[in-house]
Amino acid sequence: MVDKVWSDDTATQLEATVQFRKLLSDGKNSTMIKIIRADVLPRFAEFLSRQRPPQLQMEAAWVLTNIAASDYTLLVAECGAVPRLVELLESPDANIRHQATWALGNIAADMPSCRETVLDHGAVTPLLAQFKEGMKVSVLRTATWALSNLCFGKLPAEVQVKPILEIISLLIHSADEKILADACWALYYICDGVEGGIQDALDAGVCPQLIKLLMHASANILLPVITSLARISAGDDTQVQVIVEQGILPCLAQLLARNYPKIRQAVIDADVMNHVIVLLKTSETDLKKEAAWAISNAASGGSSNQIQYLVSRGCLEPLCNVLKYQDVDLVYTCLEGLQNILEEGEIGKQGNESATNPYAQFILENGGLDNLEDLQDFDNDAVYKLVMKLLEKYWDEEVSDDANLTASKDGPAENVETVPEEATQPPVPAPSSEGIE
Repeated sequence: MVDKVWSDDTATQLEATVQFRKLLSDGKNSTMIKIIRADVLPRFAEFLSRQRPPQLQMEAAWVLTNIAASDYTLLVAECGAVPRLVELLESPDANIRHQATWALGNIAADMPSCRETVLDHGAVTPLLAQFKEGMKVSVLRTATWALSNLCFGKLPAEVQVKPILEIISLLIHSADEKILADACWALYYICDGVEGGIQDALDAGVCPQLIKLLMHASANILLPVITSLARISAGDDTQVQVIVEQGILPCLAQLLARNYPKIRQAVIDADVMNHVIVLLKTSETDLKKEAAWAISNAASGGSSNQIQYLVSRGCLEPLCNVLKYQDVDLVYTCLEGLQNILEEGEIGKQGNESATNPYAQFILENGGLDNLEDLQDFDNDAVYKLVMKLLEKYWDEEVSDDANLTASKDGPAENVETVPEEATQPPVPAPSSEGIE
């Protein structure tokens, strides 16, 4: 077979290349090693430039694609194949273009140096030219995946980002889950790894569709969407305002209301809630309510570690302030969130029943208890019952003490400690045995 590959006869070369391709189909590493040791990779790279017969180009690209998908990608990148594969992206044969795209995607996915080799040979522009109307879904999937691999990491300054984003802004409307996921990852890579990438993404108009995708049913889509929006939310105030005006808060609240632990954790990991808590503290009333929904939903269904994260970011004080609103559903959800937080504070007391629940203490010291007591007059049975449950469980003694203080106004003066406007956050209890979901 090796001798046939090096033959001067085209038909013999094609026959041998097909045999090598079939050998690789067994997926065995031992077969891969034998082929590499035969030192035929440069010959297959040479065949990529042979326009006659086109089948020889196709088979050679196929062999190199399979090797590039193994642990020996670097050998493909260094055998002279990359510039020829880039040239094949402009082949008149659609099957050859598809195979070249697949090979380059495998090479770019391996390591930064391989990806840089593909970029250095100008693969982006001919790759973008593959995206045409009427493409087969299988071809579009491969092209989108390859594009995502090229966008991973830091793109060189000479690579024009706007043409990439023009394609991505169309791809994120795809009904195909694989195309959609890879397009969203490519968007995140640009926002994260390109200077000015966030603004470029906003200028490309991706935000409305990206926010709609928060309602997608698949975790494979939600993860890159959440990370993309998190990266945008880490931009400047003007950039954050764009996604707020596009309606990220109500969509985020609905997402967190779903029983989806992994996605809830993805929101936590991306630190999106930190920005939502800031909005809850500083925004106008309508935005405060939307932010409150998101945080309340996160707290009402959160795990131990997720609750501790929310408290450490300062969610307690603004949640207590939400209790002043007259929206029944919002207040009840907020109460459920506070209940979950308070229960986590009790878990932190395990083994020391005389200890104080730090979250209950914080709510007491910062006026939250007054808001809870006011809800005893709230015109809704469900709210009233949950409020009474919380008051009796966590503040029975403190409520009595407050009543005694009120009754003895003529008694000796007491030193009253004033609470600063920015209250100190409560200590986070030691983690329980519960892991992150």
